[in-house]
Amino acid sequence: MSGATDVETLARSRLRSLRLTLGYSLDDLAARSHLSASTISRIETGKRTLSLDVLVPLAQALQVSLDVLFEAPGDDDVVIRPVAHQQGARTTWLLSRPDGRTLAMKMRLLPSETRPTQRVHPGHDWFCVLEGRVRLWLGEREIDVATGEAAEFSTMTPHAFGALDGPAEVIMIFDREGQRAHVHLDEGDSM
Repeated sequence: MSGATDVETLARSRLRSLRLTLGYSLDDLAARSHLSASTISRIETGKRTLSLDVLVPLAQALQVSLDVLFEAPGDDDVVIRPVAHQQGARTTWLLSRPDGRTLAMKMRLLPSETRPTQRVHPGHDWFCVLEGRVRLWLGEREIDVATGEAAEFSTMTPHAFGALDGPAEVIMIFDREGQRAHVHLDEGDSM
């Protein structure tokens, strides 16, 4: 195989691996990337040429940079270089490798006039407030979490959180179910 073919094979493999790790069907990823499911399938199987017009929306939908799709495998570089992703009143930085079981993320939240919609999903969430104050809605309860404090809770309880009185930054750790619930909210939604 040529070097170019090796790189293309690696990118195709990573796209499929990321999609499956995140628990997305072809239809799920198609909806997020605004590409057709058949186009994504042809990309993953090598029946369609890799080009920026498909790679950019796929990388954005999978919350990774294009570099992640093409970087050579290995443990030589253990430093993670987070890329900011802004959506509505929040900015997120993935702090762990995108193909792991557990994800670490930094999130900056801006206060919102509206109360966020509570959600339920399998698993547990954990976050630590680095700066500011966060209000956690946990079922019927409202819990304020200050700088230096952390919260851990079952995500089968309806929950949401948002910045209180000003911008807030948190570090979150969750599994793939948590990522689908917290990272891929509809545009304009907050936690």
